[in-house]
This record gives sequence, C-alpha cells and structure tokens, in this order.
Amino acid sequence: MYVELTVADERLADYTSLTDVALRRRLETERGLYMAESTNVIMRAVQAGHRPRSFLTARKWLDSLTPWIELACGTADGGETPVYIAEEEVLEEITGFHLHRGAMAAMNRPELADPFDLIENARLIAVIEDVVDHTNVGAIFRSCAALGVDCVLVTPGCADPLYRRSVRVSMGTVFQVPWTRVSPWPGAITSLREQGWEVAAMALSDDSVSLPDYCAGLETRKVALLFGTEGDGLTRQAIESSSVTVRIPMAGGVDSLNVAAASAVAVYAVAQALRTDT
Repeated sequence: MYVELTVADERLADYTSLTDVALRRRLETERGLYMAESTNVIMRAVQAGHRPRSFLTARKWLDSLTPWIELACGTADGGETPVYIAEEEVLEEITGFHLHRGAMAAMNRPELADPFDLIENARLIAVIEDVVDHTNVGAIFRSCAALGVDCVLVTPGCADPLYRRSVRVSMGTVFQVPWTRVSPWPGAITSLREQGWEVAAMALSDDSVSLPDYCAGLETRKVALLFGTEGDGLTRQAIESSSVTVRIPMAGGVDSLNVAAASAVAVYAVAQALRTDT
C-alpha cells in the first residue's frame, strides 16, 4: 500500500538515525532487520528471497522500484507491505543523509545457517576474523563473489555484512555469496581441520609460505583462507591453530596490503590453483 509521509510519522522508526552507526547496530539487531539502500541493492535482496518490512522512496524513483515491490510482495503497490513515499527533502530529514540512489527498504534479517552445514559441499571458503570496517567487509564480499569463493564465514567480532555500508560497497554481493557467523572462535578452526579443511592463515610470519609457492604445491583439497583485522591482522591463536601461514610477496618496500586488497589477491590465486587441480 502506498503511504504519503511527513517527517513526524511514527511508522518511520526503522529509517531514523541511519548515520549513527553504534545506534543502528543495536537497533537493527534488536528489530531483526537490515537496510537495503538503492534500487539495485533492493533488487539483489529480493532476488535472494529476502522479505521486506517496508519500502521508502521518492516519487520520481517509484517506477524503477515497482518491479521489485511486485516480485517481493505480489502486487505493484506492496499489498500489506507499506511503500512510503515522500519528497526528497523529507527523506533526507528522516534518514539523516541525501538519499541520492532514490530508495531504501527495511528488510527482515534472514536466519543464519549452521556454518558446517553451509560449507558441506564447498571447496574454497573465506573466513573473516574481526574485521570491523564495514567498507572492508563489503569489498571482501565483492571479491569473493567475483573470484569464485563458495562461502564466507565471519567471526563473532566481525562487522555486520548486512549493515548498509557493507551492502552498498559489496554492490549487493552479500546476497549472492552464502555466509554465516562461526563460533566459538578460534576454536572453530580445529573443527574445520577435523572436517578436512586446509586452513591457510594470510599473515606475515617467519615460517610463512609465499602465495605462489603455496599455490604451486596445492593438491586437490578444501581450502579455508583466513583474513584478519585492518591493523593487527590475524590473532596469534588463529595463526597457531591454522594448517599453514601464507604471505603475499611484496615489492617497493611495502610490507602489507589492505585486507580487502589482500583478500582479492589470495582468493584469485588459490581459486586458479584449485581449478587447475581438477
């Protein structure tokens, strides 16, 4: 159903304080929702089977949003799902920023799968340990989607892949790559190894193997690539629990890459090596 809005409308609670990251983390978890920002992201979320609670759009963007409203709700006007419409100035006052991509949707957060059920038929997975920057999380997911990762596991301390910045940076690929949270951590590394996974910790250490050498010796096996935080990298416990430590060779006096860039390099190299082995 279409609903014309004013700033004071109490039904807009899901869309307020979007620039307050700490508050939104708490509210979105408590309410079991996440925000899909832009028509393209809404499209990917709906195509992934996620259910909307409501839509919020400027009138001029309604036509481009309508196909995805209809796909999600069965009717062009959303049926029982509210489609809130307002002038762009009103939307900016509600959300706290300029909604330059035209539309948002409050989506019901899907139930997360058991990690070991999720990866049962996978061959290459990425594990993100405690990466707290939403931009990096989104970029890692985009690389994983583009380069052939089957699943992604995120640790309890990792930023939310469904936070709107993560979703936006990923270009909606967080809906494309199966993912879930894994715990206990780092105890789950032992469980991965017991189930036949070679756990490769991407880190700088004295006993690390260079990525080209690792890929050259890679036999047909299941590989879990571990990526750590932006500043300190992987925890010592995670590195010590892993099967092998792998480093990306550097030049020009540079000792490391941003975690998003490093994940793209490592995933590409290992994915190519695994394809060669098949």
